[in-house]
Parts: sequence; C-alpha cells; structure tokens
Amino acid sequence: MSSDLQHIRIGLTDNHPCSYLPGRQERVAVALDPTLHSSSNYEVLLANGFRRSGDTIYKPLCEQCNACEPIRVFAHQFIPSRNQKRLLGKASSITWQLKECMDENWYDLYARYIEARHHSGTMYPPNRQNFEQFSHCNWLNTQYLHLYDDKKLIAIAVTDLMSNSASSFYTFYDPDHPLSLGTLGVLIQIEYCREQGKQWLYLGYQIDECPAMNYKVRFHPHQRLVNQTWQG
Repeated sequence: MSSDLQHIRIGLTDNHPCSYLPGRQERVAVALDPTLHSSSNYEVLLANGFRRSGDTIYKPLCEQCNACEPIRVFAHQFIPSRNQKRLLGKASSITWQLKECMDENWYDLYARYIEARHHSGTMYPPNRQNFEQFSHCNWLNTQYLHLYDDKKLIAIAVTDLMSNSASSFYTFYDPDHPLSLGTLGVLIQIEYCREQGKQWLYLGYQIDECPAMNYKVRFHPHQRLVNQTWQG
C-alpha cells in the first residue's frame, strides 16, 4: 500500500453469520478516515483488497477464515473463452448504454431478480431505499450499465469508474431471459475498460466454496489477491 495509506485507521465489526458460507462467522474491517473517500485513494484501496458498500470502505478480516479473495481481470489481455464468444454471438441484438442514473423502471427489474435468484440472501426482501443506500456513493463516479433487448431493459450493472480501473459493484437482471446476462455484463464492462484505456476490472471477492461466484474465475487472464500479493 502506498505510504500515505500505510497506517489507516480501521474499525472491526462484531462477528456475525457469514452471508456466503453456512456455519462460518464473518467480520469486516472498516476504513475510518474520511480522507480516504476519494476516487484516487479508493483505487489504491481496491488494489489492497478493500471494497465499498454505499460510502463505507471495508475489507473481510475474519478470525478463522480467509476464503474471500479479491479478483480482477486484466482488461487489455483478456481473451474470451469459447462459451463467452458464443454468448457474445447470441447477444448481437443486445444494446447497452452507460448512464449516470438508473431508468425509472429499474426497481421492478431488481425486485424480480431478488425474488427469483436471492430469496434466501441478505438482500431479501427487495427494498428500494436499501438498495439505493447500498449502491450509491457520494465520492465516486458510479455509472449504471443498462442492457436492452429490443428496447426492453433486461439488466443493470452498477459500475464504479476510476482513472486506471473499473469495479463491477453489483448486477441485477431479468431472471427469465435466456442469455447469461451476468456474464454478458462483465464482458461489456471489460470491453469498456479496453476502450477507455483502463487496466483492470475488479470483480469483488471470489469464494471458491460458493457456487454462485464461480463465474468470476472464467474470465482470463485474472489475478487473485492472496496474502497481499496479486497472483495469476
């Protein structure tokens, strides 16, 4: 970590049941210094394993578990797999647009997604105000990648943009659509990074024991942060 961020003040949450691995306890470290709330500092913190929730910057710091590994894709070296190429071919009619605000009908799509895909998750039941607080950030350039199929909104990927990287924050989509919209959203974000000269797309935390996250390791080449060293 750069010298000016080497000794940041953190606060620790209490242990509570893990959202991803049953039977495990979860604890996070929260960055307390408000001067860290800037795009440039957050980009450094991302490279050191932190993420955000709303305006809060945090990092897993569990006492008996290190399953969460930050993962990022090297955008300019990315090579789509055979399945990813096939998906892009099937999605030739899908259009996308990056916007500063979400379309007015975003919540209907979000609620359908949570009801269908995350009925037992921490985001259930869907709540408009909770999601807006969770996704919005006052000190970052957060954009909303909208995907349309014949002008119908089918997915939104909340994307944080920084000078040298982007962070895929959260994606929700039409649970009944035949295409793999989560994967398609990442592919479009990678292409956007390439077009804009950004080196990395951060995908959050990879947990190998959590099947819902396994899609992240299918983007190559990627790196994982293990013992504070990016490997891959």
